[in-house]
Amino acid sequence: MKIVKNILLIFAILLFLYFWIVYVLDLPTIIMQTIYPQKYSESVEKYAKEYQVDPLLIFAMIKIESNFNENAKSSSDARGLMQLMENTAIEIENKIEKDKKMIPIEALYEPDKNIELGTYYFASLLNQYENVGVALAAYNAGMGRVDDWIEQGIIYKDGSNLENIPYKETNMYVRKVLNTYQIYQDLYSENSDPTVEQ
Repeated sequence: MKIVKNILLIFAILLFLYFWIVYVLDLPTIIMQTIYPQKYSESVEKYAKEYQVDPLLIFAMIKIESNFNENAKSSSDARGLMQLMENTAIEIENKIEKDKKMIPIEALYEPDKNIELGTYYFASLLNQYENVGVALAAYNAGMGRVDDWIEQGIIYKDGSNLENIPYKETNMYVRKVLNTYQIYQDLYSENSDPTVEQ
């Protein structure tokens, strides 16, 4: 009888601990928010609002592009949090500043500048393609390729057949960002601005 009481007591303690960890401390959410953080939130929120993009989508892009490593550099020489190519960054900077100037390559490693340029660029793609998935494909593979795929009927401009993206890297990139975006929405939806493009 004493063994049964001890087992029931241990079970009750474990049940209480489980309830405390899961429902009171909300440990699963804390763990997920550690894995999917909102680093550089001041810059992300500032430029997402300015260029009318959901900040949670920008966080998802940064998570996939660089995992929040401001010094990230890809094998194709893309740099910084949002993995911008130097030529693309210069072109974007010229559109933002309206004067032809060269930005130093080191500026791509500055989080605020990288987030500004990356968000502006993605917002322009989103305005052009009017679909998050198609805009993400253009961000990764380039507008020329995406325009060719649309023209050839490989993918549709409405994004209804993104699984047909012929480049494996781009196909996986779009899926990863969209999945990560959904996770960010689930974790932080109260922080999302419903007035911006999605």
